[in-house]
Amino acid sequence: MTAAPTAGSIQSNVLPVGATIGALGVVYGDIGTSPLYALKEAARAAANGGAISSASILGVVSLILWALILIVSIKYALLILRADNRGEGGIVALLALLHARNAAPGTWRAQLLVVGLVGAALLYGDGAITPAISVLSAIEGLKVDAPSLSPVVVPVTIVILVGLFALQKRGTSFLGQIFGPVMFFWFAVLAALGIHGIIKAPFVLAALSPHHAFGFLLHEDIRISFAVLGAAFLAVTGGEAMYADMGHFGRVPIRLAWFGIALPALVLNYFGQAGMLITDPTALDHPFYQLAPDWAQYPLVALSALATVIASQAIISGVYSLTQQSIQLGFLPRMQINHTTSHAIGQIYVPLVNWLLAAATLGAVIGFGSSDALAGAYGIAVSLLMVITTLLAALVAIQWGYSPVIVIAVNGFFFIIDCIFFAANSTKLFEGGWFPLVLAFAVAFLMLTWRSGVRLVERARGKLRQPEEELIETAIAKCHARLSGTAIFLASTPNGVPLALTQFVKHNHCLHQRVLLVTVLIEELPRVADENRAEVIEITEGITRVILHFGFMQYPTIYEGLKLACQQGKLQGIDLSNVTYYVGRETIIPRQDVPGMWVWRESIFAFLQRNAERTAAFFDVPTGQVVEFGTEIEI
Repeated sequence: MTAAPTAGSIQSNVLPVGATIGALGVVYGDIGTSPLYALKEAARAAANGGAISSASILGVVSLILWALILIVSIKYALLILRADNRGEGGIVALLALLHARNAAPGTWRAQLLVVGLVGAALLYGDGAITPAISVLSAIEGLKVDAPSLSPVVVPVTIVILVGLFALQKRGTSFLGQIFGPVMFFWFAVLAALGIHGIIKAPFVLAALSPHHAFGFLLHEDIRISFAVLGAAFLAVTGGEAMYADMGHFGRVPIRLAWFGIALPALVLNYFGQAGMLITDPTALDHPFYQLAPDWAQYPLVALSALATVIASQAIISGVYSLTQQSIQLGFLPRMQINHTTSHAIGQIYVPLVNWLLAAATLGAVIGFGSSDALAGAYGIAVSLLMVITTLLAALVAIQWGYSPVIVIAVNGFFFIIDCIFFAANSTKLFEGGWFPLVLAFAVAFLMLTWRSGVRLVERARGKLRQPEEELIETAIAKCHARLSGTAIFLASTPNGVPLALTQFVKHNHCLHQRVLLVTVLIEELPRVADENRAEVIEITEGITRVILHFGFMQYPTIYEGLKLACQQGKLQGIDLSNVTYYVGRETIIPRQDVPGMWVWRESIFAFLQRNAERTAAFFDVPTGQVVEFGTEIEI
């Protein structure tokens, strides 16, 4: 098995210019399509059903500008990107850095794990809303030139999204090659349209001063101010992707793409839309499309649709990646994961997640019906995620030895800003904000139930599991015969005797001449190098324990791990094509009289366990060489 390159090696093989352009497509697709709806929703909130004044327009665009500067540019691009786990970012990387995964129940690290899992689950809510609002807002451009086309907006959006989710199983390697160049062109169009609008009303540039934002918030009714804050936050949704995708491109290309291309283009476009509204307040329905001349309307709709598909693809791929990491770290049950290409890291397809996400996205499109209605559902999940990320990043900084005073002062400032935006978005709870929160908390509940159930099962296994000393005694004194060949028993822990082996000896009273006890351990690192993959421990003559170490960004393939150990000389005299793999398969029986979770939660865990991907299939064990032993476990 060839080594999985580290994030650093990936970045070193990509020219900075190429990585920068690539980051535009994958990292900034979501935030790059925010001009389609962000300023429109903020301006409508400021108008509050009436006409909007020039002062309000300046206040709104100034608020958007400084949100981009404070939250995305300073907090994420300059500060949060520093909190990497060997080049990888995202909420799972933060949890790994804080060593919260194996925290004892009741400790503060265990509480952090709960908070972190809620943060991870919020990305699922974001993943359902982003494709819906992005594609809807693009297709609604058809109504600018032809209002009679309004009835076809939702059907066309559904067709595009169904096609997008249906194509996921083919992989995104080809589409990924055009992401960057298309988004580069998209940002160029954003900038050109913005300059056109600024030329119409140059004094809109006065909004560069933050006093317009502060003045608007202080002098408006608090309900209007909060509504505008919640809408303006739509301009920064997607900013968290630069941290989550850091491992794919590297810190420097992501910063270059933001400060050199994405940020200037976004600012120009928002100011251009503001200039358009100042000169023509009737453009409030679609200020983005009104920036373009009549002849460019339909090409702009087509380009917008393509850009929103790219933005949707980026978030969908991100959900796949998060799912894989969560499974590796024991936060979700095993699922079928298909690798869609052999030459690129992270090109995966998770069928169950794909269609559940498709159902949630299509449900949002049909249920809400327009980008205006969806704007109420968008933002609340992302704002809460940003609050959690700021908190966890502060704890990582303190753990790394930074001055607590400085960390609390800096992160506290951004934590307050995040809380203000979350509070503003919370006012949209009953306007649709409940939708992503319900999705997120359902996923978080399943994560916590699964994790607690796995611990209960492992505790029950521990009571049934033989110590190694008994295995040695059995091998020497109690086995009436030794079978020819090699048997590989999969073990859930690197100590004790697998239940499948105990069952085998109990029923057959014999052992193979060569026995391997194989355990897969997922480390709190993104990747483990080949030379550190296999750890081989001789228990007694003919019985060997093999521990295979993988990172949470790697796919744990037992066959390839053993093959690598043989090639490295750590295992000798084994023909992997002629071995038998013995795998335990437990049937979970919830019991009210056994200490653990509530019985109804144990029943949910049992359902998840029954429907999880089979151990042999998940670890890519050759199907023709597998024997399963069943065991009933009461929890």
